[in-house]
Amino acid sequence: MSKVLVINGPNLNLLGSREPGIYGATTLADVESGLRAQGGTLGVEVLCFQSNHEGAIVDRIHAARDEDVAWILINPGAYTHTSVAIRDALAGVAIPFVEVHISNVHKREPFRHHSYLSDVAEAVMAGFGTAGYGLALQYIAGRLG
Repeated sequence: MSKVLVINGPNLNLLGSREPGIYGATTLADVESGLRAQGGTLGVEVLCFQSNHEGAIVDRIHAARDEDVAWILINPGAYTHTSVAIRDALAGVAIPFVEVHISNVHKREPFRHHSYLSDVAEAVMAGFGTAGYGLALQYIAGRLG
């Protein structure tokens, strides 16, 4: 069974209570349990990780290579717009990944329009709410099959 690592960056642990008008009422635990269930249906093992710390995310990306992770699904949160370190980690492990954003970042503040990851991502999913995670997982499963 192929492994997909789901990484959530800073403040995503507050899903369900943080700015529900933008991010909705679904919690991170809800997203993760839904992805695990969907992964079971798709024949994919889903591993989940969240951190508010850039270095911890970099370390988790590095560890994925030793765990035979086939794909990464990442919502880097605010690190999307600031982290060359996360970009370099993803490029360094050479594991294909999908970048996910709950909101449509292009309808928001101008600083959110630039991503350090998008040009090295296999795909980008933005603006579909938390459903974007499941859509991204479907895409990944299709690429594995």
